[in-house]
Amino acid sequence: MKQRTVLISGAGVAGPTLAYWLAQAGFRPTVVERSEGQRSSGNPVDVRGEAMNVADRMGVLPRLREAATSVSGMAFVSASGRRIGLIAVGKPGGSELEVPRADLAAVMYDAARERAEFVFGDSITALGQDASGVDVTFATGAARRFDLVVGADGLHSGVRRLLFGPASGYVRHLGMYVATLPLGYSAADPSTVLMHNLPGRSVSVHPVNGNAMAAFIFRSPALPGLDNRDVAACKQIVLEAYRGGGWELPRLLDRVGAADDLYFDSVSRVRLPAWSQGRIALLGDAASCMSLFGNGSSLAITGAATLARALAATADDYAAGFRAYEAEHRARVRPTQRGRLIAGALLVPSTRAGITARDLAVRVLARSPTPAAA
Repeated sequence: MKQRTVLISGAGVAGPTLAYWLAQAGFRPTVVERSEGQRSSGNPVDVRGEAMNVADRMGVLPRLREAATSVSGMAFVSASGRRIGLIAVGKPGGSELEVPRADLAAVMYDAARERAEFVFGDSITALGQDASGVDVTFATGAARRFDLVVGADGLHSGVRRLLFGPASGYVRHLGMYVATLPLGYSAADPSTVLMHNLPGRSVSVHPVNGNAMAAFIFRSPALPGLDNRDVAACKQIVLEAYRGGGWELPRLLDRVGAADDLYFDSVSRVRLPAWSQGRIALLGDAASCMSLFGNGSSLAITGAATLARALAATADDYAAGFRAYEAEHRARVRPTQRGRLIAGALLVPSTRAGITARDLAVRVLARSPTPAAA
C-alpha cells in the first residue's frame, strides 16, 4: 500500500507531536514552519492529564521533567513588595509539570525530527484539493502535492484562513493581551511566582529554572491592525499600559524597552463549526484556541495523538478519521473554553475593589488549615 503523505503547518508543540505519531503509524509527514527556527520565547505551560501519558509513550517524559520549573506557589504582592498570600499551584508527585513552552516544543521536535521532514523558513500560500490529494503552493519552496494537510499553526493560522476565510468569523478577542520576556537575571525565589496588580493589569515575575521571566497581562479592547510580530509596536503598547506603576515595574519596563524579542498576543478564543474540510484539517490552537487560560499545550499534545490514531484506524477513509478525531477531542476542549472567566477574575481583577476582594480571599485561604488526608 502507498505510504500516505501528510503536510503539517507549524513546528510548535502540536505539529511535531503529530509528526511523531503519524510516522509511528506508517505515514510520511512533512512539517513546514515559517520561522527560521524554533522560537525561544513564550510563557511556561502545563503538561498534565492525558498529555503526560502521551509524553510517556513517546519516551520524552524524562526530558520534560529535566526542563520543568520548580514552581510550587503564586504570591500576590503589594506596591511596596509585601506578600499578601500564597496559592499552591501544580500537583505533588510529578503528576503535572510546568515547562517553558520553548523547551516543550524543542523536546517534541527532537522526538520527531528523525522520523519526519522539517522545512523551516517557509509557509503555505495556497491550497487546492481534489478527490486524490492536495496541491500546496509555498511562499519560497516549489509546489508539492500531499495526500492530507493539517494546520497546526496556532491562533493566527494561515491554513485556517485559506480553508475557512478571515479570522473575524471565528476568532474572538476576550478583552486581554499578554506579553512575556526573559529578564536576563536570576529569580530571587525559584519556587514562587510573584504577581502585582493594578486595575485591569497584572505583572508577574516567574522563575524559570533559576532565571526570571516577566509576564504582563492586561485588559484592553481589540487593537485594530496590530501585528503581534511587530516587536517595536508591541513594546510600546506594554510600556504605555504599565507606565507609572509601583513594585518592580520601573525595572521591568526598562527590560521591555531594551528587549530584542517580546512574545505578545491577544487572549482569544477560536470556535469553528468543523475542524476539517475535505483533505485538510486543523489541530491545536488553530482549531480550538482558548489562549492563556485554556490548557492549550496539553490539549495540543493529546489532540495530535488522537488525530494520528484516528487516521491510522480508518485506513484510506480520511474523512472518517477526521470526524472521529474531532468528536473525541471536542469533548476535551469544551470544559476549558468555559473556565476563562474565573481565571481572568483571579489574575487580572478589573477594578481596585476587585483587587482588594481577591487579596482578602487569598489571605483567608492562606490562613485556612490544610485538610487532613483521608
